[in-house]
Amino acid sequence: MANIQAFRGLRYDLARVGSLSSVTAPPYDVIDSDLQESLYQRNDHNVVRLILNRGDDLLDGQSIYERAAEHLKDWRRDGLLKTDNVGSVYVYHQTFNHEGQEYVRRGFMCRVRLEPFGEGTIYPHEETHASAKEDRFKLMSACQANLSPIFGIFPDEENEVQTVLENAREDSTPLQATDENGVEHQLWLVTDADAIAAAAQTMGHKSVYIADGHHRYETACNIKDSIQNERAVADDHPSNYVMMMMVSMHDPGMAVLPTHRLFRDMSPISSTDFISRLGENFECEVVGAGPELAQHVWELIALEDEQTTMGFYCRADDQWVLARLAANGLESMEQIASEHSDEWRGLGVALLHRLVIEHLLSKHITSGTGVGTAVSAPKYVHSIEEVVEGLKLGDSSGRDATGQSGSGQPFELACLVMPATVDHVKAISENGERMPAKSTYFYPKLLSGLVINPLDE
Repeated sequence: MANIQAFRGLRYDLARVGSLSSVTAPPYDVIDSDLQESLYQRNDHNVVRLILNRGDDLLDGQSIYERAAEHLKDWRRDGLLKTDNVGSVYVYHQTFNHEGQEYVRRGFMCRVRLEPFGEGTIYPHEETHASAKEDRFKLMSACQANLSPIFGIFPDEENEVQTVLENAREDSTPLQATDENGVEHQLWLVTDADAIAAAAQTMGHKSVYIADGHHRYETACNIKDSIQNERAVADDHPSNYVMMMMVSMHDPGMAVLPTHRLFRDMSPISSTDFISRLGENFECEVVGAGPELAQHVWELIALEDEQTTMGFYCRADDQWVLARLAANGLESMEQIASEHSDEWRGLGVALLHRLVIEHLLSKHITSGTGVGTAVSAPKYVHSIEEVVEGLKLGDSSGRDATGQSGSGQPFELACLVMPATVDHVKAISENGERMPAKSTYFYPKLLSGLVINPLDE
């Protein structure tokens, strides 16, 4: 069961650094090169220098991780970052606009006792990549701190836990920051021991599902093992816990947005050839031409609200194809993904990657040799505007927001796909399965730099 506790967070002294907006940043995996530069310029002490250091002014033999740790050490020594005097739980609100409506997502940051996936009631829902875990392990090992919160969701139909903490938050003006997307972030401290104990007791009966931060959660488990293989530590040692933002699955501000794909390393394919390759697995229709038609295609998909309906853009002839899974496609999916549940096989992203890309279009993947070979990660985007821009301008060179290296070439294929829902996350996680990477995009992202969880205290 979820074991949560208060902790003495490490926070910026705003009298020293200025506004909280100037020193916070989104998670490292959504920071592209342009945003990284903007964050570097915003404030000399922006947390981006910790979570995604770019290697300025490295000493001989020094790594970017060691440079980040040096920043953290210096900022703590100089009082730019100070440890709270009392163990706290941090109530965290995010106010944002989506499709013309304002929402407030409410949650709280705390320490959560680590459980290896498969050995408790903390569940993953997406696949992870070894390279990302190695990167975060080097950073966390050097800094000995959780620099960004993991995002966990849990079932609480009455939002009981959040209500207890909301009623106990300190009666003061919240700390506030506004990010580059216009999202307003507010933070309050809760130090009332009775309220924290009540929240912990209620959480003790609940499961937690990782919404975002799978790589960092698994890395925290690896850090714990690394520390405890070197020396014995007390049961309440910080390495046994990880900082997590907890949000009820039933919170009115819960929003899961789509993650569309722009594919790299593919041979040109026309709509005619594309439809032929899909064969009897999908019912297809050509709906029009031009990147700008993406909005219309997405409206058609959203109106149907089915995981099994997707939209594809074929650059070779500038055409959009609407594809709906047919009975034959369902049978094909059952054969090639027989190890998975019906829930998993019915996901739009699973159908896209397992059936369409790896199976039906395998000959168009220039980086592989056939069915089942590794496909270069696509560029992941969330808005239709980003889809249109990508199709018009091609793949920009350099690091993109998911850490992939841009090719500088056009995208030959794009796909608009429905997001997995919170119910999908719960069901598939409890089946012991993981969705394909980037199946969900919980919006908005959590800020890094609001609170840091030190592992050396």
